[in-house]
Amino acid sequence: MTAASQAQAPRDNLKLAVIVILLTVLALSLNDALIKWVSADLVLWQIFVLRSLFAVPLLLIILRVRFRRTPLRPRALGWTAVRSLMLVFMWVAYYASLPHLQLSTAAASYYTLPIFITLFAALFAGEKVGALGWLAVGLGFGGVGLVLKPAAGDFNLYALLPLLSAMLYALAMILTRTKCRDEHPLILAGALNLAFIAVGGIATLAGAAIEGAIGGAIDGNIESVIGGASAASSFLSSSWAPMAGGEFLAVLLLTLAVLVASIGTAVAYQAGPSSVVATFDFAYVGFAVIWGFVFFAEVSDGMSLTGIALIVVAGVIAVRK
Repeated sequence: MTAASQAQAPRDNLKLAVIVILLTVLALSLNDALIKWVSADLVLWQIFVLRSLFAVPLLLIILRVRFRRTPLRPRALGWTAVRSLMLVFMWVAYYASLPHLQLSTAAASYYTLPIFITLFAALFAGEKVGALGWLAVGLGFGGVGLVLKPAAGDFNLYALLPLLSAMLYALAMILTRTKCRDEHPLILAGALNLAFIAVGGIATLAGAAIEGAIGGAIDGNIESVIGGASAASSFLSSSWAPMAGGEFLAVLLLTLAVLVASIGTAVAYQAGPSSVVATFDFAYVGFAVIWGFVFFAEVSDGMSLTGIALIVVAGVIAVRK
C-alpha cells in the first residue's frame, strides 16, 4: 500500500465500533429468539421476503432524506453482492437448524464465529493478532461454553449448520472490512435486504414448482434421512402460512431487528479491526440469556453468570491489547 493510499484510508474508530456491535448483537439476539418463537407458525422464505419488503422502503426514505448525495449503486457492486449472499445463506443455515436443536446448542455452535473471524482476519486481511488477542477470544469462547452448557447428546447433523453459518458470517465480515469498507452502511443494508427478497422469492417459486411436480416426495426423503420434524419441514416449506395480527407484529419486530443488524454489522466492521469487534460479538450470549428468560422462561444459574463475566473480561482485554 502506498503512502497516498494509506492517507486516504478511513481511520479506525474503536469506540464507535464497540458501541455499534453491542447494539447490533442485541438486535440479532432478539431477532433469533423471535425466529425460533414463530418457526412453527411462519415459513422462513415468508419471513425473509416480508421482513425485507418492509425494510427496503425505510432504507430508501432514510437515504433520500438524510443522505441525498449517496449513490444507490454500490461502488464495489460485485463484492457487495457476494457479501450479501454470504449473509443470506448464513441466516438460512442457522435458522434451518433452530427447529431441530435446542437454542443453546445452536448458539454454542454458531458462536465459534469470533474464532473464525480472527483466523480469517489474520489469513486474508493481514491483521496481526497477538497473544492477548488470542487469549481474549479463548476467554470469550470459554465464557460462551459456561453460559450455554450444551449437552453432548443434543448434537446431531443439524449442529453442523450453525458452524457453516459462523464461517459464512466471518468471511462476510472480512469482505466488509477489506472490499466494502468504503460503501455506505445503508447501501450495504439495502443490498442485503434485496438479497433476502431475491433468495426468499426464488426459494418459494422453486419449492412450489418442485412440490407441484413430485408431490412433496423430496421433503419426505430428506426427513427420512436426517430425522426432520413436521414443524421444521413446514418452516422451510414453499407454502406461505396465513397471517394474523400476532404474525404481522412479529414480522414488524423482525424488520426493525434486521435493519439494526444489517446496518450495525457494516458500521462496526468498517470502523474497527475485525478481531477486536469479533470479541464483542460474544455479548450476544448475555442478551440471549435475557431473551431466553423473556420468551422461554430460562433462568441463569451461577455458572452462566460466571460465563458472562468471562465474556466481559475478554472484551476489556481485546480493547487494551
